[in-house]
Amino acid sequence: MLSAVVVVLVLAVGLVAWVGVRAALARGELESAIPLAGTMQRQVVAGDGEAARATGLELAERASSAATLTSDPVWRAFEGIPALGRNLAVVRQLAGVVDDLARDGISPLADVAGGISVDDFRPVDGVIDVQPLVDAQPAIAAAAAAILTAQDHISAIDTDDTLSEVSGAVGRLGSAVDEAALSIDAVDKAVRIIPAMLGASGPRNYAVLFQNPAELRSTGGIVGAVALIHTENGVLQLTQQAPGASFLRKSQSVLELPGDTRNLYSDRTGQYMLNVGLTPNFPLSARLAQEMWRLQFGVQVDGVLSIDPVALGYILAATGPITLPSGDVLNSDNAVSLLLTDVYQRYSEPSDQDAFFASAAVAVFSAVAGGDVDPVKLITALGQAGNERRVLVWSAAEAEQAVLAPTTLAGALPVSDTTTQRFGLYLNDATGAKMGTYLAVDTSVGQASCRADRRPNYSVEVTLTNTAPADAATVLPRYVTGGGEYGVAPGNVKTIVSAYAAPALQNLGLTQDGQKVPYLPATDDGYQVSALTVDLAPGQSTVVRYNWLGPESFSGDIELQMTPVIHRNETNKLDISC
Repeated sequence: MLSAVVVVLVLAVGLVAWVGVRAALARGELESAIPLAGTMQRQVVAGDGEAARATGLELAERASSAATLTSDPVWRAFEGIPALGRNLAVVRQLAGVVDDLARDGISPLADVAGGISVDDFRPVDGVIDVQPLVDAQPAIAAAAAAILTAQDHISAIDTDDTLSEVSGAVGRLGSAVDEAALSIDAVDKAVRIIPAMLGASGPRNYAVLFQNPAELRSTGGIVGAVALIHTENGVLQLTQQAPGASFLRKSQSVLELPGDTRNLYSDRTGQYMLNVGLTPNFPLSARLAQEMWRLQFGVQVDGVLSIDPVALGYILAATGPITLPSGDVLNSDNAVSLLLTDVYQRYSEPSDQDAFFASAAVAVFSAVAGGDVDPVKLITALGQAGNERRVLVWSAAEAEQAVLAPTTLAGALPVSDTTTQRFGLYLNDATGAKMGTYLAVDTSVGQASCRADRRPNYSVEVTLTNTAPADAATVLPRYVTGGGEYGVAPGNVKTIVSAYAAPALQNLGLTQDGQKVPYLPATDDGYQVSALTVDLAPGQSTVVRYNWLGPESFSGDIELQMTPVIHRNETNKLDISC
């Protein structure tokens, strides 16, 4: 009898040791596997496809090992032990999620990464080989699907009554997968639409709007110049240019405008190319620009892109300095000052200013299309410009526009969800000149629940400052100050500032420098809008706070989407007192 007890005890100790050892090994494999995903991503961005492939294979091996270590019959039997078992079950589920993700998502990506390099996407003599993007579509789609599945499985893991180390591991894996989901979603969208936009399935024409934020419009600035880009089988050609001011001003809008757009921004939005950006809804601006190009030149473009001088500056970090026809050397440090300040000092005729601006844009395009660019730096530059809404894209193809719609590139009005309340802040120049160069903008957003029903109060605060010199009226060119032509004192900056809130919010008005002031309450496509006109003398500053009441308790994040002005700091957190 005693010997039987001893045997049972030895067996029990052995089984515990078995599970303990396998748990330690599995933990080591998981802790080694998860960081490899970030390593693989960095290697892809750096253009080292073969290293990325090797990293992906190692990740898959470690994930498979962890899954095997946590799925044998002894492990599953121990999951039935009170207290301990719940932890073992969660570890097994974690290992399974990582293994599935590695097999179904990362392994296909590793194979793709090993066969291509970032340099494959460098234009050569104006031609981009789109085939690698086409070839990558199945693997990237599989990875995107695998990540969505992993998110679902992680959210279904029950961490109640588990050790903090175990529940913490679930949280860390969830955060890593969520971050990866954002990246792979962006790549998935890119490989689905870029080949088509580059003419892989037939020739395309795109109107490119060069917006000038020295004279602000909601989407960025007046359209100083427009270019026609032709794409076919990856070939990029700039085939035509036209100053924005050369487009004929129509007696009525070229397209029927929504009533809200007419009420807020007038019919001028659809009458003149310079004003298509008055509305913050870029898809509408793009359709207007498309029709204006058709009426002017008889060509129906397949899409519209927009870019500003600040974005050109970012791109110059990838191309290096470029010598312009004027002899000026344009680089990432002087792009904004040269294009938005110096040009007005040098040229008194608007047509000469537009020609200089257009020549700079063409020079940058030629450098990129010709392959004289660092592809990794270019991707970084375009990503930064896209996040700041300095690059906007609209496609006339419904399927492609549907892919673009949820991204910052689409330039649509802000969409709130269950985790984030989003607001919009849009600026339109009312000076009738180029004083936007001297407008500094600081923003902050905040919320507080001050009511018994916990409905939150939201505020968006913007500080506007005219940084022009005190003698701006005399030292700055008339074309920059406006010369008082539109009733604005020379040197002043007059701006219409419109704040947008989700349709469900209640508009509580606004204050300027702490005092309630008259404003224009309106709606735009259901959004609650508050608009105020601000006129600032040199050195003058003002603080405007927009206020809303939410429909129900909310504890998520707040974000602000706004016009990409020249000088703007990051949006800060605003403390709201009850």
